[in-house]
Amino acid sequence: MTETNEQVQANAVPSAADVPAAAEGQQQERRGGRSDRGGDRRGGRGRDGRRGGQERDSEWQERVVQIRRVSKTVKGGKKMSFRAIVVVGNEKGQVGVGVGKAGDVIGAVRKGVADGKKHLVKVPLTRHSSIPTLGNGRDGAASVLIRPAAPGTGVIAGGSIRTVLELAGIKNVLAKRLGSKTPLNNARAAMVALAGLRTHKETAKERGISLEQIYS
Repeated sequence: MTETNEQVQANAVPSAADVPAAAEGQQQERRGGRSDRGGDRRGGRGRDGRRGGQERDSEWQERVVQIRRVSKTVKGGKKMSFRAIVVVGNEKGQVGVGVGKAGDVIGAVRKGVADGKKHLVKVPLTRHSSIPTLGNGRDGAASVLIRPAAPGTGVIAGGSIRTVLELAGIKNVLAKRLGSKTPLNNARAAMVALAGLRTHKETAKERGISLEQIYS
């Protein structure tokens, strides 16, 4: 009987690893109710919050322009990784180009999307989904020329420049690549050209003249 009682008492006492978990559960119940809802309350996301996040993320579109396998020479040899060039845009005048590097393709694309959202450019659009003026952009050895076009023209461009223009929401435009054929430099050159665009109202304000004088 003595040995049996000792065994029962030993099994009834919780271990040290179980005590913190039980204490955390009691604290969560005291603070705001059930412990299974604590994660949603800490993160500020419930079912409705997740739906709202999905709607906000659905406004943005991502397109992978290029995925390459690159290597870095280190002390022990070469370290292989993947580089992804991603264009992010909402087709409403905002677009960005990002680059991500990781050991796998999915991680590289995810980093590229995050980098593209950090470098967004606001593009002024006309009522015909075109650009207001001529734009020139240069990055490295790549040079890009972008011109407005009449309604019904479409996006006359190729390569990564076309991807940038489409995700920016431009539907009628003429673009020409001059110089290097590198996708990353061409995409960045297109971003430089779009970032330098100004509306007629902004130009008139900078010159200190009326809007009618610009059209005349």
